[in-house]
Amino acid sequence: MEAYHGYVGEVARRLVEASAKPGDLVEITRPDGSSFIGILMPRSEFSADDIVVIKLDNGYNVGIRLSGGASLRVLSSGELTAHPGEPVSLAEGEVRPPSERVLILGTGGTIASRVDYETGAVYPYMDPKELSASVPEAFRYANIDAIQFMSIFSEDMTPRAWEAIADEVAKSFRKGYTGVVVAHGTDTMAYTAAALSFAFHGGLPGPVALVGAQRSSDRPSSDAAFNLTAAVLVAARAPFGEVAVVMHGETGDTYALAHRGTKVRKMHTSRRDAFQSINDLPLAKVWPYEGKIEVLKGSYRPRGELSLENGFDDRVAMVKFYPGMTSEVIDFLVDRGYHGIIIEGTGFGHIANSLIPSVERAVESGVPVVITSQTLFGRVNLNVYSTGRRMLQAGVIPAEDMLPETAYVKLSWVLRRTRDLKEVKTLMLTNMAGEINPRHELRLFPRWYHEHE
Repeated sequence: MEAYHGYVGEVARRLVEASAKPGDLVEITRPDGSSFIGILMPRSEFSADDIVVIKLDNGYNVGIRLSGGASLRVLSSGELTAHPGEPVSLAEGEVRPPSERVLILGTGGTIASRVDYETGAVYPYMDPKELSASVPEAFRYANIDAIQFMSIFSEDMTPRAWEAIADEVAKSFRKGYTGVVVAHGTDTMAYTAAALSFAFHGGLPGPVALVGAQRSSDRPSSDAAFNLTAAVLVAARAPFGEVAVVMHGETGDTYALAHRGTKVRKMHTSRRDAFQSINDLPLAKVWPYEGKIEVLKGSYRPRGELSLENGFDDRVAMVKFYPGMTSEVIDFLVDRGYHGIIIEGTGFGHIANSLIPSVERAVESGVPVVITSQTLFGRVNLNVYSTGRRMLQAGVIPAEDMLPETAYVKLSWVLRRTRDLKEVKTLMLTNMAGEINPRHELRLFPRWYHEHE
């Protein structure tokens, strides 16, 4: 029998006999008496022939084998409509633009995975055929190639992994790709974005769009397809040659935001719009299903020649100052041979006066100590209070308005270039990849921005 909504053979015959179509509420009862009620879904071409896919009322899809005496009946008729984040089919006859080629590099994370409905396991999908079946709308904007470059948890990222990703991105541009999408776990995506920003601070011939998903692809609220489509659109058509994180701009599926790689942070554990620009505006607003990009910053870096300066020092530590913190923390890091220390200070960047002698000893031993602020928004200023002035006399480097993560990555990058303290300070205070905003405006604080958007 011919395929029926993707189903073939005996399953297709059974569905036709039951007059069951995608969107109907069905009940499947197995010989052991267990039953499942859910919305009948079209078959994925990657599911086994005897598996029926239904969406349970909790939003998850399950695959059930319709054989061995299992029965199926329709409880009510329905119509399948796209849920938030669900792909939209390509318009009939639409032609892919041959001049725009995008490579998707899979490194791991929720976005680069699919659910096997037969086993319930999650597998990476970095094959163009699978991508075209799962996220067809992304192919409107470019011819897409995809490789699973690495498969690690976001929390297992290291400076060595940043170097490997940077090398692969450079190879991709040398092969003629218009832009590159890096599929990444969300938890440490901002670190990798900052690392790539410094590695390519000298120039990029096209955008590098890091993208992730807050919710898995089998959930009705998944952001995977929406985010990936937005990232492909940015990689293919954005005018800038920068590293950006491309994620939901609000909780619905209207627009995404492309955040500069050195100015972005994950600000919520689970919201789809978890990523925000800090002390800066996003690079662009993106409507992935309309194919529209609105550049929000006039100071973006245009596409240029490829320049890679790779290499990161993995002996850099980042610590958060807290009330009661003792000098042993700093002494321990110096004694264990760390090459640099980032401290997240309070407010303007202060730490306890009792720690300043240890900081001074660290600097005297050749270990740069860089100060950022736990408040995230605003700028470090150690000239206001006496504590800050003592810290400056001890030799600390104030990190301006850099995010702690960005300062950590930058110090790691700088220390692979020089260990001379004067040169380290000069480089840390030089704006290389948009990490330092020379002036702040009211609209850079999120409350103002959302009230006046």
